[in-house]
Amino acid sequence: MAISATQVKELRERTGAGMMECKRALESVDGDLDAAAEHLRKEGLAKADKKASRVAAEGAIFLAQDDQAAVMVEVNCETDFVAKEQDFGNFGREIASLTLDQRPADVEALGALPMAAGTVEERRRSLIATIGENIGIRRFVRIEAEGGVVAAYLHGSRIGSLVAVDIDDAELARDLAMHVAASAPAYLDADAVPTSVTDAEREIIAAQSDSAGKPPEIVAKMVEGRLRKFLAEITLVGQPFVKDPDTTVGKLLQQKSAKITGFARFEVGEGIEKEVDDFVGEVMAQAREAQRA
Repeated sequence: MAISATQVKELRERTGAGMMECKRALESVDGDLDAAAEHLRKEGLAKADKKASRVAAEGAIFLAQDDQAAVMVEVNCETDFVAKEQDFGNFGREIASLTLDQRPADVEALGALPMAAGTVEERRRSLIATIGENIGIRRFVRIEAEGGVVAAYLHGSRIGSLVAVDIDDAELARDLAMHVAASAPAYLDADAVPTSVTDAEREIIAAQSDSAGKPPEIVAKMVEGRLRKFLAEITLVGQPFVKDPDTTVGKLLQQKSAKITGFARFEVGEGIEKEVDDFVGEVMAQAREAQRA
């Protein structure tokens, strides 16, 4: 039977699939809209499963916040081109908003949450079928205001940060969020640094120190001095404040009579081992796959 443009348009709006995919689905079920939608759903799940093993190390950071809390979500894809697409961006923003509102315990629980046209997981897999790349929700973090304020900062689309302070000073929280994005502290303060990290660094410093002819107590002081410098570099309160390098974040907090109650920083793809591929070959392979679809 002949499939009209109106039928294709209606199925496309309902499923988000491409026009040709919608036309072929309608033709395969004699124009039955519900059957075509189910066909596309099953086809999308199959495609998503096929692409699940492919490395997705690109993507974007998405933020959402209200007066009580802020969330930050990393959504990954395979190429930076897809990361800039409208459908990918809309999906990421919806996920961030849903995470803020529903407070899921983890990524698996987030995937089970309902959203338009199914669950988050079903929408993710449908998007994979539509876009043609592996897409994944890698992680999220939520930070509460806890009686003060929380700020969310996004640098471009690849670096995001959250900072909460215990006083009502939105400008301070915002400045600190910008600092976290720029300086990437690993810990809040020296007390938060695991003993294993300090012990390992102490051993490295001791091995590198020029201790020839020096008394053991002098060598010990040299090692501890360099260790304090190391801890200042990796802790938020020890770092020079980016807007005023003459003072540290710790001193700034003392001036404001404030404490940081939580912070987090995400950078797209950090810690993911990227595959080195033949880009031209990959594009040709995707083109062949699209022709077969």
